[in-house]
Amino acid sequence: MAGNAKSLAMEALRLSKNNNFDDANSKIKKANSEINNACHKHMDIVVREAKGEKHPFKVLFLHAEDQLLTTQTLILIIQEFVEIYKLLKNKEKNE
Repeated sequence: MAGNAKSLAMEALRLSKNNNFDDANSKIKKANSEINNACHKHMDIVVREAKGEKHPFKVLFLHAEDQLLTTQTLILIIQEFVEIYKLLKNKEKNE
């Protein structure tokens, strides 16, 4: 889920760099959907542990959490880059 979101966000960045903003925005929406699903799964585990359920520590969970958090940040940054590319494209048109 988080890995898919990261891939979609990177695709959005490449698309926006090539002035394909509609497809870029579509990829961002899909990335947000994927990361939201990952967040819900993650929170389910955290809530169950907070209620007393014991979970053995797994390196895979640590990796998943890292993917989740870095991808959330990456999506936010890429959304800003898409907007910057739009502004640059509009500026070029007006010159």
